[in-house]
Amino acid sequence: MEVSGIPVEVVRKNIKNLHLAVYPPVGRVRIAVPNRIDDDAVRLAIISKLGWIRKRQAKFNTQDRQTQREYVSGETHYIWGKRYRMRVVMHEGKAQVLLKNKATIHMFIAKVSDRVKREQLMAEWYRAQLKSIISELVSNWQPVIGVKVAGYGVKKMKTKWGSCNISAKHIWLNLELGKKPLHCLEYIVVHEMVHLLERHHNIRFVRLMDKFLPKWKYYREELNRYPLAHEDWEY
Repeated sequence: MEVSGIPVEVVRKNIKNLHLAVYPPVGRVRIAVPNRIDDDAVRLAIISKLGWIRKRQAKFNTQDRQTQREYVSGETHYIWGKRYRMRVVMHEGKAQVLLKNKATIHMFIAKVSDRVKREQLMAEWYRAQLKSIISELVSNWQPVIGVKVAGYGVKKMKTKWGSCNISAKHIWLNLELGKKPLHCLEYIVVHEMVHLLERHHNIRFVRLMDKFLPKWKYYREELNRYPLAHEDWEY
């Protein structure tokens, strides 16, 4: 559906209320609507939010973006919210990524490797770093929140920092979180675990978040202020 020149993805679901969202990096608009609501009512709902939609899109358009990474010496990469200078070391041994000090990240890789292979190596390194921290966070928060997480995973996600399969009690975290501060990762882990108590982002959910992680709104704003991923990457 197009409303005032803005393309809107309309998804019909068996839900009670409309849910409108604007997603980075380019301000894609999506609205989830109950099956009972007709297109005219959906259009009116979108029109009533046009000012908010345009404000969100403008924010994404002006937000800093990371340039596409080439994985070469001298390039900078973020790890847990801190910037590191990369040094690529050509060798014939095992390909690996290591933090040698507080300022430099070393990538050991074969001379014939291309950018795609280096990107894959870096992604797997981020994934390993995240999983080790997530495991500890989940264990620490389970008795506090009073829930049991059956499993967790890390993957590239198009529109969210995390998601929760409530029936399976399984949470997913965005691979990009390896670049953000640890307390931002903790906020997302807690957020998804709280969904095991409350499915929706309603008043009860907010009260639970306030109870377990009083500074969660600050962490959310901080997380969303960081540079967006390169625009070619599906966020």
